[in-house]
Amino acid sequence: MILPLLLAAAQAAAPGPAAGPVDAPGDRFARCVALTQSDPAAARAEAGRWRISGGRYFARQCAGLAFAAEKNWPSAAGEFEEAAREAQLDRDTRAANYFAQAGNAWLAAGQPAKARVALDSALTAGSLTGLPLGEAQLDHARALVAAGELDAARSDLDLALTTAGDDPLAWLLSATLARRMSNLPRAKSDIAQALKRSADDASVQLEAGNIAALSGDEAAAREAWGTAARLAPTTDVGRNAVTALKQFDAVK
Repeated sequence: MILPLLLAAAQAAAPGPAAGPVDAPGDRFARCVALTQSDPAAARAEAGRWRISGGRYFARQCAGLAFAAEKNWPSAAGEFEEAAREAQLDRDTRAANYFAQAGNAWLAAGQPAKARVALDSALTAGSLTGLPLGEAQLDHARALVAAGELDAARSDLDLALTTAGDDPLAWLLSATLARRMSNLPRAKSDIAQALKRSADDASVQLEAGNIAALSGDEAAAREAWGTAARLAPTTDVGRNAVTALKQFDAVK
């Protein structure tokens, strides 16, 4: 789910006359971004050539997307942060998008503290709106959860649900946080919203089972965990669902 979010953010920060004082050929940017999906190494090489010839932060963003396609998250985050700093020097509002992309990549790299710094910069810029704002709020909440700051994360998630409410991940994370904070009514309500949007997501089904089990609804827990195991049998989510199902056998 990380890379699609980065690609969506790339479109939000694509070259365009209305986004800031510096512009770059939109066609070259589009070609470079497309290349990240088919040949990331070639995209990195193209981004390097473009940067030398004046592509600046657009070229760095493309390089970041190429590293992300290779799951080299620290390098991706570094490129996005460099793009953000260069954009800041030009007073280009796209800097906030780049910081948000950096935060998303740092989360994927398992470095929530660095993610939080980047996302703080993205959110305090004040230029993010709509879905990009919601996704940044969502990622900021994830960084706060990693730091154990659950109340602050709750506030961020509530904001994200108003700006990115169509994203099932927002509802899934909100439900999970509510469960962790022992707010089962909220957890049930939010997981229902996640299921409405993405019932074929094994992670959503796993959490639905977790919440049902805590609520004492064995039948619903069995159904949800069984669905998660069927949807993703070879993943950690599927294996966790199988393990969770065994608890019922243990008490009989």
